[in-house]
Amino acid sequence: MKLLLVEDEAVLSKILSKGLKKSGYAVDTAFDGEEALELFEINEYDLIILDLNLPKMDGIEVLEQIRVQSEDVKILILSARSAIHDKIAGLDRGANDYLIKPFDFQELDARIRNLLRRTFSQKSTIMSLEKITLDSSRKIVLVNGEIIPVTKKEYAILEYLMLQQNKVVSSEELIEHVWDSEADLFSNSLKFHIHSLRKKIADVLGEKEVIQTVRGQGYMITESDKGAYE
Repeated sequence: MKLLLVEDEAVLSKILSKGLKKSGYAVDTAFDGEEALELFEINEYDLIILDLNLPKMDGIEVLEQIRVQSEDVKILILSARSAIHDKIAGLDRGANDYLIKPFDFQELDARIRNLLRRTFSQKSTIMSLEKITLDSSRKIVLVNGEIIPVTKKEYAILEYLMLQQNKVVSSEELIEHVWDSEADLFSNSLKFHIHSLRKKIADVLGEKEVIQTVRGQGYMITESDKGAYE
């Protein structure tokens, strides 16, 4: 999943970005309100973490402008403003959650997972498709009940495909949601990770590839009885 972190404190931004990437997210960072809007206009994000005390443009104004453009993107306000009227203002203007500084990173991580489950209409931290199970709270993948070692990128790719199961996902869409904005759209990185992920699953199942290639369109993960698309 791809996040936009809007935080003007450089040290905190660096710490949060590092922690979120360790949790498997692709993260872009903005240090003021104007930069946040510029990034939002050119990229697609699954969730935005938004500070309110920002240079150039207040966070509430950023929130309002984002909501004019999108009702769907999840927005979590992360702010030192702890007064009730500030919380009400943020939530009334379209924020999906509000966390007060100082905070525990584990709580932030849990709130992000919760919001993303709502984004993709996923009520549980567990997703299953036949013999593959993905646990988003522990960031692990089980195949036929056996934990398989996957990289963060492999996990992120599988998670996004399972959230969109039975739908074709283009390479561009996968890169948009799994890599940050510095990613090279013309590299072979995606194909490499897909190949590695397929091999790890096949080493346990020894069956037909679960991640299917739809020629000229992208990839999809689907139940075996829905047929192949290659």
